[in-house]
Parts: sequence; structure tokens; C-alpha cells
Amino acid sequence: MTLYAIGDIQGCGQAFVELLSAISFKPERDHLWLVGDLVNRGPDSLDVLREVMSLGDSATTVMGNHDLHLLATAVGVRKPGESDTFQTVLAAPDAANLLDWLRSRPLLFHDSRRKRLLVHAGLPPTWSVRDAVSRAGEISVRLRGPNWADVLKKMYGDEPRAWSADHQDADRLRYIINALTRMRYCDEHGDLEFEHTGPPGTQPAHLVPWFDFPGRPSETTHIVFGHWATLGLLRRPDITALDSGCVWGGSLTAVPLEPAGEPIAVACAGAAVPNSID
Repeated sequence: MTLYAIGDIQGCGQAFVELLSAISFKPERDHLWLVGDLVNRGPDSLDVLREVMSLGDSATTVMGNHDLHLLATAVGVRKPGESDTFQTVLAAPDAANLLDWLRSRPLLFHDSRRKRLLVHAGLPPTWSVRDAVSRAGEISVRLRGPNWADVLKKMYGDEPRAWSADHQDADRLRYIINALTRMRYCDEHGDLEFEHTGPPGTQPAHLVPWFDFPGRPSETTHIVFGHWATLGLLRRPDITALDSGCVWGGSLTAVPLEPAGEPIAVACAGAAVPNSID
């Protein structure tokens, strides 16, 4: 068996099919870790959801911010924006099944035996892995419950940026969701920052990529994530970053995690103009 991690697909169905062929993926033999953002901006969100769902237990995926945005749009919390391309999902005859499957995906997946963790954006630099697993679980329980739309009504907004165990309801769930699905940089206190999306080195001096925060308690667990297209592919002992900008005309990348191997990528035509990468 090979365990592959694949970056943000964002509705680029043809690239996903080509990448599975390029790695000779066999569902009965291999396993995929998908970093989330299966949908939106690209032209084939419906096909991507159906394909990943059909893989069953041979694929593990976490939710990204675009996946949550699709769910929010489906229940009327948000209207589709000009750059949203998931209308075919909402109009599909199997939409209810697809959305139920999507909302049952976790915000993170922790493999304690492998000491690896899969998440869309990252872990707050003041949280341990145990903290992150517990707090992500709070959101998953609510999204899988009968009142799941309530979570989506409360998740939009940038505040609070600092974590407190005393946060209640909307502030608590909004921080957890923002940290795990939207974070790139944090300040010297570990507070979240959302304005800067460029690669490391372009940010103001008081900001640091979340994974370079000094003394981060999660640094002994290998974290696999996407979300940060301007960061691109980055591999080092503590992290694998996988968003190589498929929907922006970059590539869709698979990295063999176990056994370790060289990245395999397929070129993408690009379906969106990167006026703001999120």
C-alpha cells in the first residue's frame, strides 16, 4: 500500500482523474489523504464530489473553507458569489446525499500511530494535537447533527483572533473553524491573521507562518495541509504543504507519504483568476 496526500482540488475534476492515473492509484491497494477544498472555483465540483465519495474507505478527506461555504450556500446562509462554481452540486438529483456525505467529513484527521495529522489550513500554534483533535470534534459533532445549519450561520467573520477556553458558542466555533480552515499567518502572540496571503517573506515583520511559531506544541506530529497556494509545495520533517495552485493554473500534486517518495504533479489549465487567493 502507498499512502498519498493530494492538495486542493477545488473542482478541477479532469486534473484529479489525470493525477490518479499518474500515480497508478488502486483503491483496493492504496490510500488517499485529501486536504479539503474539494469544490469551488473549478468547473467540475459535482464530478469531484461523486468521484471522492465513490472511493469509500480508500480516501480520507477533511473539510476546507470552500467545502463549508458550499454547505452554507446549500442551506441559504449565503447566496452564491460571482466566483462560486458549485451550482451543479446544488442542482444535482443526488445533492442531498452529497451534502450529507460532505458535512460528515471531519475538520482534521489524526493518525496517532503514524504521528501524522491531516487538516486543511493548519493548527493554531498554541494548541497541542490533543487540543486540536478535541476542538475539531466539537464542530464535527454539531455538523453531523440535526441542527447542523446553526454552525454555518455562525461561522462567518474574522473575530475572535485569539483563543480562549472561555469562548462560548459562536465565538468558540468561529475561532476553531477559522483556525483549521483559513489560517496562514499569526502574530507574535499566536493570534490569527487573515489579511496576508502571500508567501513567507512578504508578510509584515510581526507575522510568522503558523508552522514557524516558536515552541509550537504540535511540532512533533507531521502535519499535512493545503489552503496556501502562494506557499505551494513545501516538504520538511514537520510539515507537508500541498496547495500547488491547481485552480489558478498551477498543478495538482500528490506526495507519497508512506513509503516516502517524490511528488507527482499534473499541470492544470487554470479556471480562476487569482485576484484574491483564499
